[in-house]
Amino acid sequence: MSETSVNPQDIVTGVKNRIRVYPDFPKKGILFYDIFPLFQTPSLLNDVVRLFVQRLQPSDTSNEQQAIDVVVGLDSRGFLFGPSLANHLDASFVPIRKKGKLPGEKYSVSYSLEYGVDALEIQADSIKSGQRVVIVDDLMATGGTMSAACKLVQQLGGIIKECQCVIELTGLKGVEKLPDGVPSYSIVQYEF
Repeated sequence: MSETSVNPQDIVTGVKNRIRVYPDFPKKGILFYDIFPLFQTPSLLNDVVRLFVQRLQPSDTSNEQQAIDVVVGLDSRGFLFGPSLANHLDASFVPIRKKGKLPGEKYSVSYSLEYGVDALEIQADSIKSGQRVVIVDDLMATGGTMSAACKLVQQLGGIIKECQCVIELTGLKGVEKLPDGVPSYSIVQYEF
């Protein structure tokens, strides 16, 4: 789908102006970056999705090999961006959910969070081997969730073209946990 180009710096400024930061949530010592105010400004939300799309557009439109086949959204705020991104890319949407939330045959992987351990699952037939995949979430902190999602996609034979998020806490070095060669992109970065 052809999209009008968006100015990344305008979107960065708009996103930063809408993000709210809450100390000690959900636990003491955690600084929570709330993306929900973005959803009160539909034009900004649309621009966020368009910026993600712009990053994924093939430089040569005749090269179909670069197209995205699947958008994977991470439980739960990745679900807010994933379906819209998939629609813009004419791709399918696949959720990766917390353990016990998906029916049928699944693949599962455990991972560490800033404040504990959890597990993610993906339905076994949701991605076909060789499909080109983008993974989207709202925030990357320590990289545990995104890294676990990459492992699940790769177990199914998906080729990860990029991991995208609205916010990255760069001081936590989450991108270092991603598999070698998997690119990442964040709209806004905070040192943390």
